[in-house]
Amino acid sequence: MGRLEKTDSILIVSFLTLIILPILYTLRNLDDNTLTSWRWVFSDTGIGRVLSFIIVGIVLSFFFSKLSFPERHPAPFLFILSFVTVLPLWEEPEVILDASRYFIQAKYLELYGISYFFREWGREIFAWTDMPVVPFFYGIIFRYLGESRIFIQLFNTLLFSLTAVVTYLLGRFLWDRETGLSAGILLLGIPYLLTQVPLMLVDIPTMFFLTLSIFVFIRSVRGGGILWILLASLSVFLAIFSKFSAVLMLSILPVAAIVCPAQDRRKAILNMCMIMFIVCILSGSLFLIKYDVFRSQIALLSSYQWPGLERWHEGFSSTFLFQSHPFITILALIAVPIAIKKRDWRFLIAGWFAVFILTLHVKRIRYILPLFPLFTLMASYGLHIIADREIKRFIVFCVAASSAVTLFFGFLPFLNRAGAINLRDAGRYLDTLGCETVEVYTLPQKTPIGNTEAAIPILDLFTTKRILYRQGQMLPSQGIETSPLRFTYELKLPRFYYETDNKGGPLIAILSGERPGSFRGDMVNGEQELKLMKEFSASDVFLFRTFVIIAGKGCLSIDEQ
Repeated sequence: MGRLEKTDSILIVSFLTLIILPILYTLRNLDDNTLTSWRWVFSDTGIGRVLSFIIVGIVLSFFFSKLSFPERHPAPFLFILSFVTVLPLWEEPEVILDASRYFIQAKYLELYGISYFFREWGREIFAWTDMPVVPFFYGIIFRYLGESRIFIQLFNTLLFSLTAVVTYLLGRFLWDRETGLSAGILLLGIPYLLTQVPLMLVDIPTMFFLTLSIFVFIRSVRGGGILWILLASLSVFLAIFSKFSAVLMLSILPVAAIVCPAQDRRKAILNMCMIMFIVCILSGSLFLIKYDVFRSQIALLSSYQWPGLERWHEGFSSTFLFQSHPFITILALIAVPIAIKKRDWRFLIAGWFAVFILTLHVKRIRYILPLFPLFTLMASYGLHIIADREIKRFIVFCVAASSAVTLFFGFLPFLNRAGAINLRDAGRYLDTLGCETVEVYTLPQKTPIGNTEAAIPILDLFTTKRILYRQGQMLPSQGIETSPLRFTYELKLPRFYYETDNKGGPLIAILSGERPGSFRGDMVNGEQELKLMKEFSASDVFLFRTFVIIAGKGCLSIDEQ
């Protein structure tokens, strides 16, 4: 490619990168994402400032595309880049209520030990439709490092960074270093994905275990030794018991074995059989031990979660144009005819992303999040249409840079204005007070969208104070069966919230679904001596809201003592 042609290509890519934002901004009403819809993210924010930073991102992308370090040291580069990108997101609140379940499960392990966790998981420990692996790791972190959210965020950020590295390794193994490196960088071009990394959920660990399973399984089948076989077996087992949907996603493994034939077919078949045998032994043993739990979970999935896919869907336009950079989607589509023309059957591994969501008609972005590395591998393969390596690098860096600008100047400010910050800020405020126990009371939501009690574990996550709760559960008369927050009504708060302190204390937190009005000292329990100390009443567009009032009698801040 001549100098003029290369310059023209850079200018075209720069123009398209710049023009995409105002186009999406104009069409933002098409984004029906339930968490970070552009309708909400940019409702009060103009795009002038964002556009100026995208220009800066384009300039930086041009210089990054000329660096040799990423190609000479792809794994360290991807790890550092992805880790540093996520760090500013650690301040975002826990915006998804599911975190309350995982926190409770982890805290059980922290307080009562590993054997209790496995014995009572699904019985005393409320399991809903959750798998035990990720809460187990969270519990280990709490037990041996401390009950602090920052350790969970560090763990998830490490797994996300390692996912970018494993995506590179998978792309390199299937095709070449350049394809793998581009796929790893393109993971940063999915802003929604990055918002999930700091949250105490199971999606990021599931994505890591799933991507690792695909890579080590292929590596094992194509001539790996016993260590590769054991690693593949363990990673598949961990993926299976991280999230129910991962079982369906792992259907890619036999496809991978077929389209990546080894030179020694006999050894490949033997290795695959050994992996499947070990996985069946491990998984079958756990399944039989917890048969009653899994049976009830599967019944709930078939009667509630599966029909819910139709009720709680999000459009493909939202997922593939707004919540991920449109360049990734366009490149993934371009990759299909390229692979067909080349008769490259290995592309089926990356293309399994499209097969999965189209076959099962899965539209909600959280349900396909663990497969995003395959999506970026598809897009990276689509870059094969471009011959010049520098132009390829410029495109992927433009995707990462413009998505980062959207993330940090759109998504993150929106999430930090969400009502979930009430729990975060209230927890931090409680830690400035000298009392050791906080007595929590809950008031119902304005509409029967969910049970306010589910917010108590999230408050607990943000404070070192001991939580004491004495109220009973509040259930609406109807609408629970099909509610997207049905678990909040069925959640059984653990006994350690009732047994913490029999006498309670002078410090009280009131969680309410409605904005607090004038505070009265007798709002709870007929207590007349309470004095309003702090009120947290940030509001947002979401139906489930949690406002917090902190009141007390004689509980001074640490600075006042």
